[in-house]
Amino acid sequence: MTGLRLWLGGFWSGPSHTEAAVPLDPQAADYLRRQAEQGIPPPSELTPAEARRLMEEGTAVSWGELEPIARVRDEVVGGVPIRIYEAEPNKAAPILLWMHGGGWVCGSLETHEGLCRNLANRTGLRVVSIGYRLAPEHPFAAAVDDCWAVFRWTAQEARAVAVAGDSAGGNLAAVLALKARDAGTPLAAQLLIYPVMDHDLTTPSYERNAEGFGLTRDSMRWYWDYYLNGGDGGQPDASPLRAGSLAGVAPALVMACEYDVLYDEGLAYARRLQEAGVPVQVSDQRGMIHGFLRMHGILDRSETALTECAGFLGQHLNSPD
Repeated sequence: MTGLRLWLGGFWSGPSHTEAAVPLDPQAADYLRRQAEQGIPPPSELTPAEARRLMEEGTAVSWGELEPIARVRDEVVGGVPIRIYEAEPNKAAPILLWMHGGGWVCGSLETHEGLCRNLANRTGLRVVSIGYRLAPEHPFAAAVDDCWAVFRWTAQEARAVAVAGDSAGGNLAAVLALKARDAGTPLAAQLLIYPVMDHDLTTPSYERNAEGFGLTRDSMRWYWDYYLNGGDGGQPDASPLRAGSLAGVAPALVMACEYDVLYDEGLAYARRLQEAGVPVQVSDQRGMIHGFLRMHGILDRSETALTECAGFLGQHLNSPD
C-alpha cells in the first residue's frame, strides 16, 4: 500500500499507523545495507561540517544525473540566496517555494538541485529554492526569518504561490503556511514531505524506528539541539503541531514514511489539519524510509512519489499557458 490518500472529502478513509507493518521496501533495504557496509556514520557522530560534506557527497549518487531544464539562475532576496528553476521562462507562472531538508544544519541549494529541476519540469511552475542560514552558526529562528523574507518577495512576484519542503524543509513550509494565514497573505497549497512537526522524540514511531532505518532518534536530537541552541522547542514556529489552531491554512499534502522516526508526527499533523477543516491529502508511504524522495537514482518509489506531488500541485496551481 503506497501513496494512498487517507482523507478524501473530509472523511477518514484509510489505514493508520496502528496497522501491521508492511515489509521494508527491497530497494530501501538494499540501500541501508550498503550504507552499513560502507560504515557511513550518522550525523550524531559527526561535526556539522562533516555532516554537511557527507550529505553533499551523497547527493550525486542518491539522485543521479541532473536532468536538463530551460533556465536556472541564482539571485539574492533580502540577503538570502535563492535559485530559480524554469522549464519555460514565464514570469506569469505560479511559484513553488522550496525549502531543503537537512535538519536545519545540513543541506543546500546543491543537495536539492535534482529534485527542484524535476518538479519544475513536471509542473511548469517556477521553483524557487531557498539557501536559508544553517545552525549552529545561525540557530532558530534564522531559517524561519530567511524563508519568510523570500516568501514575502514571491507573494509580490507571482499570481499564486505554494510552499514545499522535505524533512526540516517541510517544517519550515508548515511554519510559513501558518504565518501566511496570520498575515492574511494568500497561499495556494503546502506540500509537506516527511516533515518535522514536533519537538518530541518519544512517539511510537521514534521508538520503533530509533535505529537502523537511516534517520535515527539520536540524529534528530542532534539536529534539534543545534537548531534550538537551548531555545524552546515547543513554540509553533519550531513545532507546528503545537500551534493553537490550524484552521484557515492552505490545502496540504502530507507525505509520511512508515520506517521513519517522523512518521507519527506527520500523520498527527494531517489529522489536525483535517479536524480544522483544511483540505488535506496524506501520502502514506508504507515500507519506505526517510529521505527517499531525493533517492531518484536508487529507489523506484521516488519517481512514483514525485508524480503524486506534481499531481497535487497541479490541482492547486494553474499551469502557465
